[in-house]
Formats: sequence, C-alpha cells, structure tokens
Amino acid sequence: MSPVRREHSEQIERDTLAERALLSSASKGRERPEPEDDIRTAFQRDRDRIVHSKAFRRLAHKTQVFIAPEGDHYRVRLTHTLEVTQVARTIARALRLNEDLVEAICLGHDLGHTPFGHLGEEVVADFSPGFKHNLQSVRIVEVLEDLNLTWEVRDGIANHTWSMPMPATLEGQIARYADRIAYINHDIDDAIRAGILTESELPDETRAVLGPTHHERIGRMVTDLVDTSDGAEDIGMSSPIFEAMATTRSFLFERVYVGRISAATRVSVSNVLRTLLDHHAAEAPLKEASEPEDPRVAAVDYVAGMTDRFALRAFERLMEGPPPDLEA
Repeated sequence: MSPVRREHSEQIERDTLAERALLSSASKGRERPEPEDDIRTAFQRDRDRIVHSKAFRRLAHKTQVFIAPEGDHYRVRLTHTLEVTQVARTIARALRLNEDLVEAICLGHDLGHTPFGHLGEEVVADFSPGFKHNLQSVRIVEVLEDLNLTWEVRDGIANHTWSMPMPATLEGQIARYADRIAYINHDIDDAIRAGILTESELPDETRAVLGPTHHERIGRMVTDLVDTSDGAEDIGMSSPIFEAMATTRSFLFERVYVGRISAATRVSVSNVLRTLLDHHAAEAPLKEASEPEDPRVAAVDYVAGMTDRFALRAFERLMEGPPPDLEA
C-alpha cells in the first residue's frame, strides 16, 4: 500500500497548523527506528499503541480520589484521563497546535499510577524512594510494555507533573495544564456528590474568579489559557486565573485529598500494599542475566500496576482472610 494517506495527513498538518506546532513529520523519532505507517502519522500511532496497552485498560479500575466509592458516577483514572484528553484537545485545536500529539500524551500520562490513588503512591514511594507515577508511566511505555513511542510523547508524559521541568513541546505544556484543569474541577464535582463539601464552601476566590458552577469554571480556565497562550512563547494563564486555580487546589488538598482520609483508611491501604510489596520482593525470581533484576524493582512494577480490586484480592489470597474495609 502506498504511504500517500500518511503523507496527505502530514501535508494537512503543514497547511493548517500554526507555525509553532510540532509537526508529526518533525518528530525526533523513536528509540528504535521503525518504518513509517502507511496510514497514520507518528503521533497517531503512539495514541493507538497507548489505547491498546494493558496499562491503559487497567485505569478503569484504579482510584482517582475516592477509594471504593458507593456510587457509579465517581471518576476513576480512566475517566479522568479521558476528561484531561478532551480539555487538552479543545485547547490544542483553538491554538492550532498538534491535537494528535496532545492526545497521545494525555492518554498515557497516568499509566503509572498505583492502586488507591495518591495514598497508594505514597506507600509505594516509601517502599521505593524516588517512585513517581509520571516516571513509572514512562517506564511502562519504554520497558514494561515496550511501546517504542516517539520522543515527544515520552517527554510530555514524563513532565506532565508540576514538580518536573516544563515539557519541551507546547503540546506537552497543554497536557500539563489540562491535567490540572480537569482534576480540580471534577474532584470538586465528586466531593460535592460525596457530601464532603458544597459549592458555597469553595473559597471566595474560586467562585468569584473561576465561576460558581462546574461548567463555568472549566470554561473560564480553558478560555483564559487559550487567550493568554495565543501567540505567546509558552502555554500559560493570566495571573488572576492561575492564582485562583492554585488557591482552589490548596483548598482541595486540605478538604478532599488529605483532610478527609481517616487514619484507619491510611493504615488499611498501607497494610495491603506494603504486604504485597514485601512479599513480591522476597519471592521475585532472579532472571538469568549478567545483572539480575532487583527484586524490589520487580515488586514495584507488579504491585504498582495492580488495580484496586486486584490488589485487594491478592492480599486476601496471601493472608487467607478478607481484605480490610476501605472507607475513603
């Protein structure tokens, strides 16, 4: 089959995207060179590889914020990922940047998250200092599932968290902002659904600057980011919107992410994951190689990749008894 279809797509990018967009044909490429696809651009292939990965499917059963919630409408890692992707594509299209690159980064950004949300990540990081879900996401696509993604997608995944350097591409920077816009807004929505807070309890700055409702807040943040970034050197927000977003995030950490979690839940999650990590580190077989794999690394790869329900079942089998109740 002639590669004319891919080349046509690449020409459309050259004809329609902004000059500062990262073109698929200008990618730095993959660690292992591959023949180009006949139909899809490089970033479209990356998107498809992520969607078809096992780690992506597991996101459907991993906690976003609420552990084992009673209700069908709370976000999980998969729905969070899709909301981030939707926000990011809207921004990229408005700025005429590469939507395919943005989409691939967003779909892969949370592949490395542990079971039981950020509480689970704390336990794994205590067992393996330096563990971060964004770096584990990169390890998944580079090593554990060996997707051989382009450099730009891996850079965007690695640097989507705000503790890391700014991504090298504008598309990666969009993904970083879209992640924060999405989770701040949908976590407010879930917290209200759970009865943890009400709209009236949100900080005055949140309601006055970002808006009094869910859809107004998202719209205002996205519109401000597009207006501020249009023609600018980097992706960014105006100071009032960025500061209001930071205030809202701090409020959520106090009221939703940290303050509401009981000591009993922390102990239960720690007990489940630490038991599994210790067990698999002790039981991990040594590979036949000149430098055998560190069994603690193998344990982290296995346990961090578990879904919430798989971790609970594994703990139950190991302990030959029911897993602890998780009330958060």
